[in-house]
Formats: sequence, structure tokens, C-alpha cells
Amino acid sequence: MTASAPESAPVLYDVIEGVATIRLNRPEAMNSLDVATKELLRETVQHAAEDTAARCVVLTGTGRAFCTGQDLKEHVQLLQSGSSEELFTTVERHYNPIVTALATMEKPVVAAVNGVAAGAGASLAMACDLRIVAETAGFNLAFANVALSCDTGSSYTLQRLVGVARALELLYFPRTVKADEALSLGLATQVVPADELDATVADVAGRLAAGPTVALASMRRSVAFAASHTFEEALELEGRMMSRTGATADHRAAVDAFLAKEKPVFEGR
Repeated sequence: MTASAPESAPVLYDVIEGVATIRLNRPEAMNSLDVATKELLRETVQHAAEDTAARCVVLTGTGRAFCTGQDLKEHVQLLQSGSSEELFTTVERHYNPIVTALATMEKPVVAAVNGVAAGAGASLAMACDLRIVAETAGFNLAFANVALSCDTGSSYTLQRLVGVARALELLYFPRTVKADEALSLGLATQVVPADELDATVADVAGRLAAGPTVALASMRRSVAFAASHTFEEALELEGRMMSRTGATADHRAAVDAFLAKEKPVFEGR
């Protein structure tokens, strides 16, 4: 499985103390996504979603880029060879399953944006719950530069982060949004010096992994559901999630710890 992938693999996966790290590993290609990388990334993200050892997931990149989206060198080769089916079914075969697994898994997901996140790379980061961004990094919704529509969920996530008008501006007129502006727009959750990114992400992810996993997953599901449903429907799901979390061992442990004036220890069940 992905956990034993060689260090040269285009996607790496490991789990340490409940934190699963998915690392794009094509630094020589700015972590762009060729077919082989997309297929392994799809497998890896779906595995992380089901991995009971993973209580929080971190998505990041190796080298100076987070992910620059579609591998345009391969894209050009496929265009020139007439392999249009390979090109234009990739959204359904790769990007949609990848981003769906990221956005819907029953655990928190953090993007550690170590460098530029462009095109589908920006979309992947926006599908995560939190985006901790190195001050040297940035975002670029680059789709219009290659005369393509947006994909990988960006039509859904971008407007929810920055608003409809600003989302369209960023899509219509692609530019690199530097980290400080990304923070003011809501694209970034937190901006830190590049040499502090790993430590900051480790702290945040560690706190999430040590948290009440079922409750965090229920919050994630409730917020996503409420974004596209009525108030009444959102209340109904909130009620179901409250019943679900009220029956967990973590809730009982938290109540017992409160009564004993102690700090609770959560087991994620």
C-alpha cells in the first residue's frame, strides 16, 4: 500500500501519532500532476480517508512548490498525440474522486502550503479545512491562462472562502496571490515564516489528532451540509450529529474529566 511506497514515488504517505501526511513528491516538476501522480494521489487520499490510524490528514508538497496543478508537459504531449480521451476524462477519473475524498473524509484535513499552489493545486488546498501557508508561498487560479474552465472543486470552494465577486475576479484574471493577501482574503488560515511551517503544522495537526475525532468529523460534515441546504435541514442534521457524538466514549470521557476537574484524553471513538 502507499505507506510502503519508495522515497522516489510521486506521492508519499506516512502516519505518526495519528497524523497522516500525504506529500506530493515531484519537486523537479513543481509537484505538477501527471497521470501516474494523479492515480497514486487518488489511491492515497482514499486510503487516508479509511485509515483508522489517521485521525488528522496533512496535505503538502516536497521542495519549493505545493502543487502547480496539471502537468502541462504531459498535457501537450497528449494533445499532440490526439489522446483527447485521456486528457478530458481526467476530471471524472482523477480530480473529482481526489477532491471528494479530501473534502468529505470523516477527519480534519490541513493543507501545509509550502510553496505556490496553482490551478488544481490551489483547488486541492481550498478543499482542506485549514490552510497554513508559508510566507513565501502563494495561490494562482491559473485556469484561464490555458483557456480551460476551473476544476477540482474550485467553483464550489473558492467563492465560499472569498465571495462570489472576488472568486470570479481571481478566475478571470489569474495572478499569484501572495501569502499576506491570501490571509486577508480568507484563502489562508494562517501565514508563518517558511522555516516555521513544519513545526506549526505539526502542532495544529497534533492537536486535531488528539481531539474528539467523531465530534470533529461531525462538525466538518455539518458545516459542509449547511453550506448548500436550508436552515431547517441544517438543524435536522445538527440534531443527528449531536445524538451521534453524545453516544461516543469521548463524550463520556469528557464529562467524567470535567467532573473530576481533569483534562480529558480522547480516543477518537
